[in-house]
Amino acid sequence: MVVEDHIMFTAKYNEWKVGDKLLDVDKDEKVAHFLASVANTVNERIPGYLTGVVNVAGIMSLADEISKREFPDAVVTLKSPATSKKLGNLVYEDDKKLKKLLVDVAKAVLVRETLSRFTRVSYPEEPLGKVKVVLPFAEDHVNFTAKHGKWIVVKRLLIDPATQPVDIARLLSSINETVTFKLPVYAGIDVDGIENWFGGLKKVKRADIPAVVEKYLHLQPSSFAPSEFEEHARVYALRKMVETAGLPFDVPVKSLEKYLERAP
Repeated sequence: MVVEDHIMFTAKYNEWKVGDKLLDVDKDEKVAHFLASVANTVNERIPGYLTGVVNVAGIMSLADEISKREFPDAVVTLKSPATSKKLGNLVYEDDKKLKKLLVDVAKAVLVRETLSRFTRVSYPEEPLGKVKVVLPFAEDHVNFTAKHGKWIVVKRLLIDPATQPVDIARLLSSINETVTFKLPVYAGIDVDGIENWFGGLKKVKRADIPAVVEKYLHLQPSSFAPSEFEEHARVYALRKMVETAGLPFDVPVKSLEKYLERAP
């Protein structure tokens, strides 16, 4: 059976039912826009599937508290040991190793929520919200498949009563990781140029974080992407700023995988 080139995302679980498929994959800009919608869709849903392992409402309140500061100071606060301690109190785990993994996850949620009070953290496309294709499975599921040239990916979870919501969050995070890697290729975003804008730095000291934030604020996306994808480039620049500050911008897939492997 020959599988046609495509990109598809479908989900069916409780009240959540969406599905869309892109067949016109010969136009890079269409692929980029579709991937952006997928990224927005999964990132919007991830926190809701973490409520069994972390206090998501508490994280939102902490984001509100931190966002009362000026932008650079808010990023410094996100990096502080005091914030990590507060996050430790918001995860539902006593085992030290498992707790650390969940704190990493909670911090990513906190960072994205806090920064959303200052700047765009998602792409300008709308999340997928309707079923526009025949769902590939009758049972509850989350499914992402893509085939375009040498790029072939299948990320799928069939959901049954034994499935933990955190496992759904893991898959959604994995899909986001894939999109984060592939979207700039189709959107023509100069990721290396953005990295060089921040001096090619991997991490900086807390005292240097305000300067990194200023670099982000003065970045001109038009220098790193076609006009159609300037806002997407801005999101990539934000991710690079956050990573340079030593913080996570996306919920880490590996932390969730390790947690699920080790949790009783």
